[in-house]
Amino acid sequence: MIGYVLRRLAVAVIVVIGIAIFTFLLLHWLQPSPVYAVLGPKAQPAAVAVWNRQHGYDRSELAQMISYLGKLAHLNFGYSYKLDQSVGALFNENAGRSAYLTGAALVLSLIVAMPLGIWQAVKRNSVGDYAATTLNFVLYSMPSFFLGLILIQIFALDLNIFPPTVSDSITTAGQAFTHPLQLTLPILTLAGINIASFSRYMRSSALDNLAQDYIRLARAKGLSERAVLFRHLLRNACLPMITLTGLSIPTLLAGNLLIEVLFNFPGLGLLFYNALGNSDYNILLAYTVLGGVLTVLGNLAADVAVTVADPRVRLA
Repeated sequence: MIGYVLRRLAVAVIVVIGIAIFTFLLLHWLQPSPVYAVLGPKAQPAAVAVWNRQHGYDRSELAQMISYLGKLAHLNFGYSYKLDQSVGALFNENAGRSAYLTGAALVLSLIVAMPLGIWQAVKRNSVGDYAATTLNFVLYSMPSFFLGLILIQIFALDLNIFPPTVSDSITTAGQAFTHPLQLTLPILTLAGINIASFSRYMRSSALDNLAQDYIRLARAKGLSERAVLFRHLLRNACLPMITLTGLSIPTLLAGNLLIEVLFNFPGLGLLFYNALGNSDYNILLAYTVLGGVLTVLGNLAADVAVTVADPRVRLA
């Protein structure tokens, strides 16, 4: 197990370095220097040359890339010239709120999707199963921002239950706990799409396990249906959900981008969106590298968690 984790971590470092190099070269090709985003599009050539020389953008592309990778190894993500603040400080300021939004949506998705999937498997081919399947397909095929717009129209504008956007008063992750109404629609929007996906996987896994011999044996021994479902079926049927949860972590980061922009939620997604409009070079690089790190760590966490949950699985 330890050897496997160490090998995967070594591969993860190589993958993250590759993502950083590719993203750096792509952005450098699109915009060799952020000087015009800082000084303005009408900056004089002399001022441009001085600024590039002061900030190292007059060096070769290879030298700039090596310098960036060296800073990245020391967790130095550069400086945001537009916001006049280090990228690391900006990420520390916004990461907690994004993590809260992602974690709340993920927990809500699992709480709803797992029992829903088992119920659909038990009631397969019934009217309730068909209705839930239809709703799941509709949600699964719907873009998250479109679902958010529907929820805003119904619950914020028509019924006036929840606010349509997040208040500027939420400036820290801790304040998110004290403003539940502010975050209800963003969490429901982000969780809605995941519930549709998770419940489909859970239903399929539960159907496979209901046909297994150990379920027949448990019923033949006279166990109640509740004991069969929650003592025997649930543990085995939720194994694919562990993998799916790990793989969904980077997807939730991408979903956060759309949801945070839609609801004006002050997190990493909104920070990236604003940086995209302002051509904030280093924020774009850091956010992309973070997505690569979460993808690699999500896969690794899923593999290890499946091994812990199911001793029959051995990592080689």
